[in-house]
Amino acid sequence: MGEGRGEGETHATGKTRRPHSPTARAKHSAPPIEEIIRGIHAAYGALPWRPHGDGITELILTILSQHTADTNSGKAFANLITLFPDWDSIRTASVAQIAEATRAAGLSASKAPRIKAALEQIKDERGDYDLRFLIDLPLEEARSWLTSLKGVGPKTAACVLMFALGRPALPVDTHVFRVSHRLGLLPPKATVEAAHRILESAMPAEVIYDFHVGLIKHGRHVCFARSPACAACVLNDICPSAFTFPKPGDRSRLARRSGATGA
Repeated sequence: MGEGRGEGETHATGKTRRPHSPTARAKHSAPPIEEIIRGIHAAYGALPWRPHGDGITELILTILSQHTADTNSGKAFANLITLFPDWDSIRTASVAQIAEATRAAGLSASKAPRIKAALEQIKDERGDYDLRFLIDLPLEEARSWLTSLKGVGPKTAACVLMFALGRPALPVDTHVFRVSHRLGLLPPKATVEAAHRILESAMPAEVIYDFHVGLIKHGRHVCFARSPACAACVLNDICPSAFTFPKPGDRSRLARRSGATGA
């Protein structure tokens, strides 16, 4: 599913490396993918890819995970399958009933109709809810089929393909997007939607899972949105953005100075 799918809470090794000067570093291109993967493995260890095979569960769980924490979506999903015995009963339930069952995930008023519509379309087109047929389709065809479902975008489709079906599709969440930008793997104005194809095409299929889960871990534990811990980053000797961010104290001083001058 989303950000935390398949990952634990292991922290980085925190090895400090000598910083390059921002001026010199800015001239460097993005580091090779194999170097990034090597650093990720050094920090977080092996990241085994174990597809679970249940595409429909992954689909519904990923819809619930949109814009919420994994714990919330997990509670909502558990409540949903406790109240309804099978996918048919969820499909035939009212939107209000589904929304009430999944309230813990937040935004249930928008997620419930997506869940109901997706189940209806799958049942109408396939006759059941088994998505394993997507394993045998060309990857782009499988992706297109999933994104034809109402409320399913590239990230949700990629989660189903990668986590459930073992296909080399790369989900791009907020952490993957941020860290990839800082590593120079994405053009400055690339959108999240475009990032899926850009990143996926930049690496061999066998490292896509490691890249996805590794960058989520790195974004959560080291490469923070506001004040990344560059000194503790195992990628700081190859990252073109390392040591270019203002420290928290610097940001506060700048804010006070701006307020004092009325700028």
